[in-house]
Amino acid sequence: MDTHRISGNRKAYIGLMKLLMVLSAGLTCTLVLFLAGYVLIKGVPNITWELLSTKPSYLSGRIGILPDILNTLYLIIATLVVVIPLGVGAAVYLTEYAQNQRLVAVIEYAAETLSGIPSIIYGLVGMLFFCQFLNMQTSLLAGALTLVIMNLPTIMRTTQESLKTVPQSYREGAFGLGAGKWRVIRTVVLPGCVDGVISGCILSVGRILGESAALLFTAGFAHALNGFFAGLGSAGASLTVALYVYAKEQGEFGVAFAIAAILMLLTLLINLLAASVGRYYKKRRSL
Repeated sequence: MDTHRISGNRKAYIGLMKLLMVLSAGLTCTLVLFLAGYVLIKGVPNITWELLSTKPSYLSGRIGILPDILNTLYLIIATLVVVIPLGVGAAVYLTEYAQNQRLVAVIEYAAETLSGIPSIIYGLVGMLFFCQFLNMQTSLLAGALTLVIMNLPTIMRTTQESLKTVPQSYREGAFGLGAGKWRVIRTVVLPGCVDGVISGCILSVGRILGESAALLFTAGFAHALNGFFAGLGSAGASLTVALYVYAKEQGEFGVAFAIAAILMLLTLLINLLAASVGRYYKKRRSL
């Protein structure tokens, strides 16, 4: 009798846990779908060609987000040009060259700590160091360098984990054929983990797209239309900063929802692209 009672209690407990997990998953999906649907329903009708292809004109009352789109593109390009070599190089050194494992553990712990720091603190440090100490003033370049510091731990840790997935036998086989250390890394290790590196870079683009607090301190919120190099040296608003300005400062909630819908669609495309790239390279590696 006691055995049957214990078995019945265990089945009831397992059933209760399954029900709670199903409810939690359903609630999470409902919240995500509600948020995405609400933003898209409110934002997509406000997206027009004039909004996407013009700059603001306060004399005529015209609102355009073309400068904000270009500023976001400039930030992404400038950030990736700096952070990818730094992050991948640091990961390769820590995984393949570093002999002092205690030092490696300290650096990894520091990188994980940096990942958890609120972005507003990055913005404050970027404003004090890049804008004031290095005399860059409020500019897209200062914002991009701040985003480099924010995304460096992500690129480094993602690349490290990808490097660790390459079997050690691949390295030993290349060494047995007489290849040097750098040649093994360049021709065997990096091609074997390129899917993780690319996925980490794409996810970093998503974080750059969604950042606003750090850019308010460092890049400013000007809606000027500039070329790439002129834009990096001057203040400019990204799409997320423009969303804040239009919603909070100007009360243009239609434009704010339109920008939010654009950002949500871009984030969805970036996540799908990251997943597709990962599947493509895994399939290619398995052939």
